[in-house]
Amino acid sequence: MVRILIVVAAVIALGLGATAYALRSPDEVAVAVEAGPVELTPGRLLFVDDVTGKVASVPLSAPGGPRRVSSLSCKRFYTAAQQGLCLADGSRPIPGSTAVFVDRTLTERRRVDVAGVANRAKLSADGRMASWTTFVTGDSYSQAGTFSTRTAILDQQTEVYSSNIEGTRIAGMKMAGDMNFWGVTFTADDRTYYATMSTAGRTYLIQGDAVEESAKPLRENAECPSLSPDGKRVAFKKRVAGDGARPWREHVLDLTTMVETPLAETRGIDDQVVWLDNDTIAYGLPGEGIWAVQANGEGAPRQLVPHASSPSLVTG
Repeated sequence: MVRILIVVAAVIALGLGATAYALRSPDEVAVAVEAGPVELTPGRLLFVDDVTGKVASVPLSAPGGPRRVSSLSCKRFYTAAQQGLCLADGSRPIPGSTAVFVDRTLTERRRVDVAGVANRAKLSADGRMASWTTFVTGDSYSQAGTFSTRTAILDQQTEVYSSNIEGTRIAGMKMAGDMNFWGVTFTADDRTYYATMSTAGRTYLIQGDAVEESAKPLRENAECPSLSPDGKRVAFKKRVAGDGARPWREHVLDLTTMVETPLAETRGIDDQVVWLDNDTIAYGLPGEGIWAVQANGEGAPRQLVPHASSPSLVTG
């Protein structure tokens, strides 16, 4: 995608070291920036700043206020247990990505070179398990069968690393060459996970076992799952009729009753959403920033942070 040139706006004094800068937009839209470190402090919302491509943060209590911007560049970022996972463009001559693990001060701890274009990144609640997805062909989930992904799982405790989980055995299905996996989300046992699997033009929500390298399909037409903090529900995007470019609507699935609830956001979320708490999810909309909506299907979407993507909340 061709990037729109950055339009430089005049610096505005906002106090407390706050400044303003212009965003990648045809219009000059200034967003306040305040001085200060970007750390994994509980209560702060981390995200990727749309102008700089750097990880930034705001307090969740005032998400529309001045943001702090770090020096860490990422395409996707996720935090859990006072650590972060940054999926960034690779530095090698061959196009690729790098999974960078950082501590609470965003200082690099380790990195893993990855094939493909950065797409999804996730940590388990205790930070032990990490997963990321890259596109190795194609760059969109819009048209089934026109892309190929690689999804990795790394156990940071045992150092067991699967660079591509396409060998996962799916109960009741024969292995097929067109199987793709993406959007892993972990349960509290650091073994069970939910993910998307596609084959023959169809997508499935699967429940996997990272140790046994096996999984079972739970339902059809479900992508990019995200498990609620209480482990009882999964938010996912469901393909619906409508805009061919963004043909999804976010739903929440009760894992006990298997009843799904469509959420109030109808604009077509192409994201692996995050849960801010058991009642609220947050997500990025290209060009429209980070938004939040109730997980019970009620209310209306509200913008949290403009000109931002890849939200992730730092919890205590």
